[in-house]
Parts: sequence; C-alpha cells; structure tokens
Amino acid sequence: MLIVGLGRFGVSLATQLVSQGREVLAVERDHALVQKYADSLTHVVEADASDIEALQQLGAQDFSTAVVGVGTSIESSVLVAVNLVDLGVEHVWAKAINKAHGKILTRIGCHHVVFPEHDAGVRVAHLVANQMMDFIKFDDNFAIARMLPPRDVIGRTIDQCRPRSRHKVNIVGIKPPGQPFHYAEPETSIGPEDVIIVSGHVRDLERFADHSDRKR
Repeated sequence: MLIVGLGRFGVSLATQLVSQGREVLAVERDHALVQKYADSLTHVVEADASDIEALQQLGAQDFSTAVVGVGTSIESSVLVAVNLVDLGVEHVWAKAINKAHGKILTRIGCHHVVFPEHDAGVRVAHLVANQMMDFIKFDDNFAIARMLPPRDVIGRTIDQCRPRSRHKVNIVGIKPPGQPFHYAEPETSIGPEDVIIVSGHVRDLERFADHSDRKR
C-alpha cells in the first residue's frame, strides 16, 4: 500500500498496517520525518508526491490502493490526489480537513474521502455524553457501541429483557469480568460488571445507554 504524508494520520495508519503484516511504501518530502520513521516502517522514501513524475519513478501506478494523508495544505493534498487518480490507482483514499476540501477531493476522482478529526469528535461526543465505552458509527445512522449494561437488564437473560422489542437495539456480544467476549444468546444472563456490545440506530443506542444513572 502507498501512503503519502507522514503526519499524525499517515504515521498512525502506516504503523497499524505494518503491525498487520502489510507492505507499506510511505512517501514524505520532509527529510527529518523520513529519517525518523525509516526504521519503523517497511519503506520510506523522500519525494514530492505533488510531482507526478516523482510518483511514476516510485511506481505509484502499480499500487492498487493509495492514501493521501497530507492535511496541512489543501493545495498539496489536491495535487497529490489528482496525480494518483491520473496514474490510474484503483482505490485512492484521501484525508480531508473540512467539507469544502472533501468536496474537491471527491470531484477530482478520489474514491474514498475521510474526515478523521470530525469522526473522532463525533465518537468522543458519544463517549462523553452517554454511558458508552466505545462507539463506531456506520452509514444511515447505524452504530455499534460498547457499554456497561443499564440497570433494567442486569440479572436478566437476553430473552427476558427483550432489548430489540423494548429498546430497538440488539445485544450481540457480552464480556463477563476476566473472560473473553462471546456472542449473546437468548439464555445469556447479564451481570452488573459485564461489558455488552450493542447495535442499532444512533438515537436508539443513545436512549438505551441513557436508560440508566450508572456512572463509569
């Protein structure tokens, strides 16, 4: 995978991919950053990715997926993204810092545009405002959350508390203290210290999480 830009987003992404055993070619024009991450990433090259000839020499056109992690300069981000699209990279992902930036990236042909700061803000807002321990939102306002169980389900089985009919959410997983997560079955009983994985629409999850005055 090709990653352009070794800012916080690019480094975090590259490091995670390497930990998963993926081959990563990181392109960065800042000499200090290239030296800093040369030993921890698979391949780090000092080059200006806004120059399409530089990308061609690196073989960018041979990658099926590339990520534009440049975020400090919208102009540089757009130039890099255009180059990757023009080189025929099948999947171009790009980081956007605001909606206008994202709209430009989409219009020039980026296949996937992400808003890491915005997405992180949404996630943290749910963690702060609700009784949630983790929160992941998908399309159409559907989400999965990790939380402590509300009081009215503690000591009852999934079949008894009927979360789907009463709260419009599904309890899909449960983790008792000191044990691994396992799938929730109708006969699964929920303890006060268990951690549960719940899926549903965002508003329903929020109401379910707030159905208790428990504090973490």
